[in-house]
Formats: sequence, structure tokens, C-alpha cells
Amino acid sequence: MTVWLNGALTGSGMPVIEPSDRGFLLADGLFETLLAREGRPLFFDAHMDRLEQSAEELALSIPASRKKIRKGMSALLAANKLDEGEASLRLTLTRGPGARGIALPEDPHPTLLITAAPLGKAPDTVTAITAAIRRNETSPATRMKTLAYLDNILARREANAKGAGEALMLNTKGRLACGTIGNLFLWKGAALFTPALDEGVLPGITRAQIIALAEEEGLTCREAPLEADTLRSCDGAFLTNSLAGLQRIRKVDGEPVPDHALTSQLEAAYRALLEKEAAQELPGGE
Repeated sequence: MTVWLNGALTGSGMPVIEPSDRGFLLADGLFETLLAREGRPLFFDAHMDRLEQSAEELALSIPASRKKIRKGMSALLAANKLDEGEASLRLTLTRGPGARGIALPEDPHPTLLITAAPLGKAPDTVTAITAAIRRNETSPATRMKTLAYLDNILARREANAKGAGEALMLNTKGRLACGTIGNLFLWKGAALFTPALDEGVLPGITRAQIIALAEEEGLTCREAPLEADTLRSCDGAFLTNSLAGLQRIRKVDGEPVPDHALTSQLEAAYRALLEKEAAQELPGGE
């Protein structure tokens, strides 16, 4: 498998990451996961906007321009023969090598890695549990896609141990936050609700698209604090992320969740949005 590291394509079997890289040692970094179709990353600018905003907050520099990163992604997909159909791309940014300890290096040399992989079809529905691990809504990291995913990993392990495919995470106030790799939406009648960002929620790219699409479709969508028992009385629920799109939740903690008819309307609108994005011309003749 070929990877793109700091501006060049290279074989993944080579020792390409410094042992002192702070991303490896301290999870000092960020990442983005993008859907690619026919050799091009979708919603590239939205992902880069989020990455750049988080990087600025962490005083992390990005050692390549958007144009170079976009070209690198296209070259990487071609090199791995993933430029037809759909694939996944992961962009990982770290602060780079550093001395022992947590003090920031005075002269950082960030690491920028892009990997690509085939995209298997995600299941249309998922069963979930309510995880014991809480999402810390007071931490700035909950609103960034950082490398520190241990809480999510442990919550998913808890779900798998109980025979479920996903875990829903509450925040420290006991309110609904998100899934381990996606944002949460609930139906109450014909109105759609999703936890507000200050509830410990990552500003998901697909989340933002679903909110906008709901408005375009004439549906009501509200960002609000949601108590945990809202799940018990909802009329439908689904999760969203960039690779799976919309994924219906059919059970939570063993209790069935209704399948809301309007979810299909949003799914169709989202598929149309993907087609439109894939058909757009690349900027600058890329």
C-alpha cells in the first residue's frame, strides 16, 4: 500500500514516522476522514475548514497548501488503484517529533500523512447501547477531530461485548452527545433534533449537511440539549458520518426504535448531494 507523507508518495512498509513523533507518543494531532469517489475527495473544503480551525486553536501548522493536499489525495488514490468507485481517505496531522515530556517544541516540524483504503459498504441499520463512558463537554477537544480516541474505542468495545454495533455517549450532565464515530439525530413527530455543539459534540461534516438539507426539504431541524430518556420516546433515530452517510438506529439497550419515514427522504436528498459534489469541476483545472 502506498501512502502520502509530507509531500511525497512512499511505500507504507518503510520506516516513515519518527519514533519521537508527538502524534504517536501523546496523541498531539488531528485527523480527517473523507469519502472519495472516482478519484476525488468529496466535501474537501469543508473538511479542510474544520482541520484548519482546529489546527489554529492548537497552534498547529499545516505543512502543505490545500491545493497540494488535494493533488496528493488524487495521486494517492491512483497509486493504490482506488480511483474508480468509492474509497476512504484519512489525513493525519501531528505536531511532529519532540523532546521527552509534554512541553511544545520550540521549532516544530509537523507530520502530514494521507492514507487511502477501499470502502466497504456500511450496514444500513445498527443496534446501539448507552455507554458508561461519558463525553466531556467542557473539553475543547470534544469539538475537534483529535487523535485521542480512547474513550470512543472503549465505548465501542462495551457495545460489542453486549452484542451491539455502536455505543451512544452521554455527556457529564447525562444528556445525549453522539455515537463513537458519528453524530446523532432523533425524530419527534415530523421534527428532527440533534444535540447542540456545546453538549460535547464534534461539528460533523455530514451533520452540517443534514441540517442544511432538512431546511431545503421543508423539514424542521433543531439543535438542542437532549435528555437521555428522549431515546425512549423518539419516533426514529439515525447516526451520520462521512463514510456511512445516514445509518438508522433500530435498537437502543435492547429496546426497538421506530423507523421514521422521513429518514428516507433525507437519505435521498443526501445521495443527490453526493452526486452533485462528485460532478463538480475541480478548482484551477486540477
